[in-house]
Amino acid sequence: MTRIVLTLLFVLLSPLAFASDNWPQFRGPDGTGHSDATGLPTEWGEGKNIVWKTPIHDRGWSSPVVFGKQVWLTTASKDGRQLFALCLDRDTGKIIRDIKLFDVAQPQYAHPFNTYASPTPVIEQGRVYITFGSPGTAAIDTKTFKVIWERRDFECNHFRGSGSSPVIFRNLLLMHFDGSDHQFVVALDKNTGRTIWRTNRSIDFQDLDKNGKPAAEGDLRKAFSTPHVVQLNGRWEMISLGAKAAYSYDPFTGKELWRVEERGQHSASTRPVLGFGMIFYPTGFSNGQLYAVRTGGNGLITDTHVAWRVKRGASNKPSILLIGDLIYMIGDTGIATCVEAKTGEIVWQQRIGGEYSASPVYADGKIWMFSEEGKTTVIKPGRTFEKLAENHLDEGFLASPAIAGKAFFLRTRTHLYRIEKK
Repeated sequence: MTRIVLTLLFVLLSPLAFASDNWPQFRGPDGTGHSDATGLPTEWGEGKNIVWKTPIHDRGWSSPVVFGKQVWLTTASKDGRQLFALCLDRDTGKIIRDIKLFDVAQPQYAHPFNTYASPTPVIEQGRVYITFGSPGTAAIDTKTFKVIWERRDFECNHFRGSGSSPVIFRNLLLMHFDGSDHQFVVALDKNTGRTIWRTNRSIDFQDLDKNGKPAAEGDLRKAFSTPHVVQLNGRWEMISLGAKAAYSYDPFTGKELWRVEERGQHSASTRPVLGFGMIFYPTGFSNGQLYAVRTGGNGLITDTHVAWRVKRGASNKPSILLIGDLIYMIGDTGIATCVEAKTGEIVWQQRIGGEYSASPVYADGKIWMFSEEGKTTVIKPGRTFEKLAENHLDEGFLASPAIAGKAFFLRTRTHLYRIEKK
């Protein structure tokens, strides 16, 4: 009997029993950038608290996802002609599989800042779902490493390159396609890849130039954001940030439930967060702002449900964090901002330096921010700015971090690291 009790305690207390042991999608287990991991290192550097460091060939800004003993990420040739999915052994960092998923005869243009492998995979027991946007999407069996299904028929000119990551909701794989020519959201049967529904964005994307003639600038139609599915007041909603508008859709049918238009801004790139009966998100580039939108709306709700807006310090690329009653964000140019979630009042701002694309994370009672120069700034949440540590790795961060167990999985421009206390 004693042995049975001890065995049960071991199972219950094992790291594998906790949600923090997996990081299955962009922004973590619940899509908010939060982890319940503890015992994470606050100090590291080249040669310090590095369990392994594995070079990743070619280029990609997709974040790693972690499930069980596997770590997955994508990469692509610089010219976009070859698209790959990589699986690494979580314990050793060894590349288990290097799968060339797609050959692309005529790649679209991608901005030099972006890559052809920027969307983050999403993984669950037995399957990982990989997308590169319109060049191809595939489901892979994580035991046999065989491709279960693939789709290459979606037409979308990503213009600057793709960036939106897929999410899983029940039997659906939900994805954004916001390009210079077509803007739509789609739900696929995750088991077969079959289209369940497809919904075009509803607002008029016809823009006029300074002479009053139609403008063809693709940036005004482009977006890079990742959807977020939540249940609000008994109704399931897929919160979806596009170009010049934020939407809510019924995830089962694709029906638009409401939208907030922001025609002065465009190219939303983040994943929204929710709290206090509101949805919080940065609107994107060109006079971007942080919005708070009250839940429960129907139809066009720009004038009725926007609770507050904040322009100072609003990030363009990094997603935001909601911790308690405070919102934390890191601007693209290295200014950290803390905002009162209920009112939109700025609590503090602090320049920490650097350029930022990766999204910050919250774990072990701390906030971690990762710069393009390779600096990680660790701060304490609260109403006054308090820096706890600063660390550096070579080559810098464009990909957002993953946390699993007591380790960070950090992708730089050239390598994937496992960072953990030794």
